[in-house]
Amino acid sequence: MHSTVILIIVGFLIGMFGTLIGAGGGFILVPILLLSYPELSPETITAISIVIVAANAISGSVAYARSGRIDFKAGLIFAAFTIPGSILGVLTTQYIPRTLFNILFGILLIALSVYLLVQRNKPVEPVIGDENQKRWKHHSLQDASGNSYSYTYNQTRGILISVVVGYLSPVLGIGGGIIHVPALVQWLQFPVFVATATSHFILAVMASVSVIVHALKGTYNDPKILHMVIGLIIGVVPGAQVGAWLSHKLKSNTIIRVLAVCLGLVGIRILLS
Repeated sequence: MHSTVILIIVGFLIGMFGTLIGAGGGFILVPILLLSYPELSPETITAISIVIVAANAISGSVAYARSGRIDFKAGLIFAAFTIPGSILGVLTTQYIPRTLFNILFGILLIALSVYLLVQRNKPVEPVIGDENQKRWKHHSLQDASGNSYSYTYNQTRGILISVVVGYLSPVLGIGGGIIHVPALVQWLQFPVFVATATSHFILAVMASVSVIVHALKGTYNDPKILHMVIGLIIGVVPGAQVGAWLSHKLKSNTIIRVLAVCLGLVGIRILLS
């Protein structure tokens, strides 16, 4: 992966697929880095991944904003509550041994895969909540294509999820979309297309904070690391635009199915490495 051309191609694929499912693509990049660079520490691997996640999320969020599918009201609140965890998560990575990191990462991906495959065919029951209570919020939005979405969710539950995701994302270098999207869909009952777009927006804020903390620590000062980051970003930005465009062409169940299968395969590969 030292070649600039290969880095750009990998970045493009990460940007396209990550944006398509509302994740930053870190769950694809981290395994590649683990297998390609056994000498790198978990802190360095997660630092490289999180900056690519940030670039992907920012690019994808611009495209999703144009599509009108981002719930900015919920996204801004949830993003704010990921920030403390993001800072703490970056500071934690330097204390995680490589073997433990591999095990945690692999188990997390397999667990999420199984959960999504089990849950995806179950009908979602409408949430009945008192909109006058602060914890219940009812939102409606119409995207650029004229599709209308209406849903009610528990804001307190969403905030708690965001705090946890904020911490785990920089620790594992995955951005958090693979946790946030299923959480928004299954636990908060957001429509899938709104969940993927809003998750990407939250991810843009959260990952950017993690990148700033890593930069202040000097993690990106190594020329080799900087070269990898630049090459991947060049590919990620256009890839994210393509992924956002493809999201309009696929059925919501297809997005969840693809996410689940990929998580399981990558998790197994990491545990066997």
